Amino acid sequence: MMSNPSLSSPESGGPTEAAQVRRYFIIGERRFSNYWWACVILLGAFGFLMTGFASYLGHSILVFNANNDINFFPQGLLMSFYGSLGLLLSLYWWLLIFWNVGGGFNEFNKREGFIRLFRWGYPGKNRKIDLYYSLKDVEAIRVEFKEGLDAQRTIYLKLKGKREIPLTGIGQPMTIREIEKQASELANFLQVSLEGF
Repeated sequence: MMSNPSLSSPESGGPTEAAQVRRYFIIGERRFSNYWWACVILLGAFGFLMTGFASYLGHSILVFNANNDINFFPQGLLMSFYGSLGLLLSLYWWLLIFWNVGGGFNEFNKREGFIRLFRWGYPGKNRKIDLYYSLKDVEAIRVEFKEGLDAQRTIYLKLKGKREIPLTGIGQPMTIREIEKQASELANFLQVSLEGF
């Protein structure tokens, strides 16, 4: 199975292992875009705080800000406020990356007859979300396409007597070709029907 942003290729433990067990990794919050925005917000917030602090002191503290024409009240105070909010937002984003919220894997094990869905959550007693289902309960693999501003392409696992469970990660949409290929390969591997095309 090809590698993509939400699911990675099956683990390779030899030819018989790959034929019986497939594991797809979910990236979660450790995406390049999250690192990028956490850095940009941190640098911007630091600049706002330094400018607000310099206006309070009445002279420049940064080399590139030699001409300080900003009064502390109201501009400097407002810049300090925005800088503080930016630091809090950046801290939250870095914590999400550190905790890897939403990251995990989907394991399909034909040898032992189970499906395991594992995700990391927020810290606390429910930090680990670890679900097991029997392969006998799988009815179908369903694909859902929603186009528009909030485009979503999701692969669902349909289980008998239970609600559908999404298998793809959130935040990095896959192309239609990638979703079709993964869904059809997974349906072939589990020997169930494929719905939604």
